[in-house]
Amino acid sequence: MNNHDLIYSASVMCANLRCLENDLKTLETAGCHELHFDVMDGMFVPNLTLGCDLIRAAKAACTLPCSAHLMVTKPEKHIESFVEAGCTSITVHVETCVHVHRLLNHIREAGASPGIAVNPATPLTKLDYLLECADRVLLMAVDPGYSGQKLIKNAFERIKILKENLDYRELRTRIQVEGNINVENAAILANSGATILVLDSSSIFNGPTNLAKALNDFDAALALKRKTAS
Repeated sequence: MNNHDLIYSASVMCANLRCLENDLKTLETAGCHELHFDVMDGMFVPNLTLGCDLIRAAKAACTLPCSAHLMVTKPEKHIESFVEAGCTSITVHVETCVHVHRLLNHIREAGASPGIAVNPATPLTKLDYLLECADRVLLMAVDPGYSGQKLIKNAFERIKILKENLDYRELRTRIQVEGNINVENAAILANSGATILVLDSSSIFNGPTNLAKALNDFDAALALKRKTAS
C-alpha cells in the first residue's frame, strides 16, 4: 500500500453478500486493515442493516479486525453483544447517547476500542469533552442511512477544524470519515487529517472488478491525487 498513514476500513454493507466469505478473504490478502459494520435499527436512521450474526460469520471467514458503527437508539444495550461477536472497535453516535462518557468507558471496559460518531449537522463542539475518552472520531460526510449519497461539502472544513483541535490538545485520537469516499474526496480528507477511510461503493465496491485489484487501484490513485489535492 502506498498510503502508509491511512487505515482502510471496508464497509461490509456495500459488499456482495452472496460471495461474502470469498470477498473478505480477498480483502485480507490484498492488505485491507479492518471491516466496517454499519449497524442500523430503522429508528435512528431510516434503514435496517447487519448485526452480530454477520460479524460472527465474518470473524470465521477471515482474521481482519471488525469495527461496529452503531447507528441505533440506546446503544448501551448492545455493547456486550458486539464485543462477544468479535468486534475490536465499537463506535456510537453522540446524538443517541445520554451519558456519553459512561458509555465510552463501558466500551473500553468491555474489551473494545471506543469511538464516537457525529452527523454532518451536529456541531463539533458536542465532542469537546469526549475526545479524551475516544480512540477515534467518526465524522459522517453524508446523512447516515444509505450508501451512494453525495458528500456534504462541509465535511472538508470539519475535518480541518477537528484536526486542529486534536493537535492543539496533543491528543492521538484518530479521525475516521464515512460517506462517498471516492479518490478525489479521499485525497482532500486525508490531507486534511483523516486517517481512517471507510471504503464503500464509491471506492472499491463498485462493480464486478476483483476486490484486490479495486483496493490496489484505489490506493495507487489516492497516492497520486494526494500530491495535488488541496
